[in-house]
Amino acid sequence: MIFVLLAAAGLLLAYFNGSNDNSKGVASLLGSGTLPYRGAILWATITTAAGSLVAITLARELLRKFSGKGLVPDALTSEPLFLLSVALGAGVTVLLATRFGFPVSTTHGLTGGLIGAGLAHAPGAVQFAKAWEIFVSPLLISPLLAILSGGILHLLLRPWRWDHSAAGLPLNGLHFLSAGAVGFARGLNDTPKIAGLLLAIPSLGTQASLLVTGLAMALGGWISAGRVAETMAHRITGMNAEQSFAASLSTAILVTTASLHGLPVSTTHVSVGSLLGVGVVTSQAKWHTVTPVLLSWIVTLPCAAGLSGMALLLGKKIGLGD
Repeated sequence: MIFVLLAAAGLLLAYFNGSNDNSKGVASLLGSGTLPYRGAILWATITTAAGSLVAITLARELLRKFSGKGLVPDALTSEPLFLLSVALGAGVTVLLATRFGFPVSTTHGLTGGLIGAGLAHAPGAVQFAKAWEIFVSPLLISPLLAILSGGILHLLLRPWRWDHSAAGLPLNGLHFLSAGAVGFARGLNDTPKIAGLLLAIPSLGTQASLLVTGLAMALGGWISAGRVAETMAHRITGMNAEQSFAASLSTAILVTTASLHGLPVSTTHVSVGSLLGVGVVTSQAKWHTVTPVLLSWIVTLPCAAGLSGMALLLGKKIGLGD
């Protein structure tokens, strides 16, 4: 029974991840009017699925990190109840954020889940120095780098005289490819993080865990991405085609680089940071929306930690892990 629950919780987390994250690669295409909603979401779904497939061979380091090894005792990372608690805490957190249209970080949710479930198991079980080194420092640094990168790329691209004749094909083509690169990088970076929770299921190997996780992410992104897409595309900053291309190119470069080096950065933070960097330079940033989004980031980790801790204590009380 517990393996069935773990599989269900892990796949629901992957689905909600797709719902919350799928639009982040193509928000610039939507915000600039380059593609309509369905076309943009289809492109995001295809490219994310491609990244998930490549993750089977290129992202093993992230899969290992998000199994919890090094952060909590190795023996704990193979306990189904612990992994179930992490998946439930992160999944409910991302579900709530998606319901209210907040683009939050699944990476933050998982990190909080690992810490909360670890503390509920035993107060000394969490290695906070490792948590800072492996998870927290990349999560803090990446949005700052994204703001700088997005702003600088816009300044570098602004002097170009883009050809808007023939529907702006040169610019639109580059923009389309850069947005696709973000979706690909997101699939590459996010799939192993969630699939790491499924490794304890005897009937699933590494490849199967990555494959079903990628499928659930794609379904969530295709079916339920509308609320967060509206926030990302229209409520962070105003942007034209050149500005949105700078933001998507910045996001693609940073997330792909992090994935290849095994750094668990948040696609959400990088994407929003890149958009905000462009908005700051152009003075079009919409701070009345940006501020609550930033506050939701602060809440994500402790919310997931609390929910995961409660899930583990409840599971022990009813004998679920026995």
